[in-house]
Amino acid sequence: MASVAFFAPAGSGHVNPTLALAAELVRRGHRVTYATTALYAERVAETGAEVVPITSTWEGRDDIEIPQMHGKGLVRAMGLLLDETRAMLAQLKGGERPDLVVHDGPMCWWGRILAGRWGVRAVETWPNLVSNEHWSMNTEYTTFNPLSPRFLLMVVRLSRFLREEGFRDVQAFMRGDGAALRLVMLPRAFQYAGETFTDRYAFVGPGISERAHQGGWQPSGDLPLVLVSLGTAYNDRPGFYRTVLRAAADRPWQVVLAVGEVDPGTLGPVPSNVEVHRHAPQLAVLRHARAFVTHAGMGSTMESLHFEVPMVAVPQMAEQRANADRIAELGLGTVLPPDGVTPDALWRAVEDVAGDGRVRERLAWMRREMAAAGGVPAAADAVEEILGRR
Repeated sequence: MASVAFFAPAGSGHVNPTLALAAELVRRGHRVTYATTALYAERVAETGAEVVPITSTWEGRDDIEIPQMHGKGLVRAMGLLLDETRAMLAQLKGGERPDLVVHDGPMCWWGRILAGRWGVRAVETWPNLVSNEHWSMNTEYTTFNPLSPRFLLMVVRLSRFLREEGFRDVQAFMRGDGAALRLVMLPRAFQYAGETFTDRYAFVGPGISERAHQGGWQPSGDLPLVLVSLGTAYNDRPGFYRTVLRAAADRPWQVVLAVGEVDPGTLGPVPSNVEVHRHAPQLAVLRHARAFVTHAGMGSTMESLHFEVPMVAVPQMAEQRANADRIAELGLGTVLPPDGVTPDALWRAVEDVAGDGRVRERLAWMRREMAAAGGVPAAADAVEEILGRR
């Protein structure tokens, strides 16, 4: 039995993709610890992993507008992440040395640093599109000035911090060059230029895990069902939700609408065929859905593909635009611009994708690609192979 320590930032899109892997490693007899906040402790505990409680600097702060880790938001995101990393290291410094670290690749800097401190191998989990010299989010979907004074100052701050931790090459650290393996939680067929990524990238597909903490859900009748959700981060869009309510009125559909932290009472009249939730039990609803109006976050995208549900993508930020464009390019759904969506355009898109036989064929193809990627068993096999090299 080996000991495996999991680390991820406090965000559904980074925690959820790792839960099935943690559960599988527990099932195989390994001791798994998982450092997480109170918000995610219940779902982590469901895997059988030992919860290591931590407190995020991002919790309970209404003054933080969530930035992006690329483009114009990069400098502010790096500053927030550096503060979070310092806080995490202070809380985790007395932890027991594991045999292996498994950590989120895009944002969990403290996972990389702790693996270095302990002198153990690290496996990175990547729940989104990855980049190399053939395709990069920064070159394809964002604008960024590497010579801006704010960015250069941030690089100096980060370099000083990393040197204190024994890392001399900032770019290598940011890329995660020290990782023994990158587990990419999507099939290679979905990745742009997927064939160009080396064997240090294992495209295992998503790990879809049951979420007992969300409770059960069943449709209320026989009407076709559409789920509408903009995810857990960039979802403060009351105008969009009002558009959905207007679009759904008098339609022969059941609509499940998730509105996040927006007060449902501010949205106006709710048609009788619409359920409004703060946070819908997404997997339970997708099992019954004929269409999914989504922000095209990668977690939601993979869950929709798992259940072969066609998507109407309404992306809210650059990474989601990349996902949405890939959805359209591969024939898995369609894309609407986030600004100016009208009730008629929205509903026409829903009915079009739900009734399109070609989209159904492409969804079935992608589901086969996901199965071929191996999913959780393949990810656990890869982790155990790395453990065998220690």
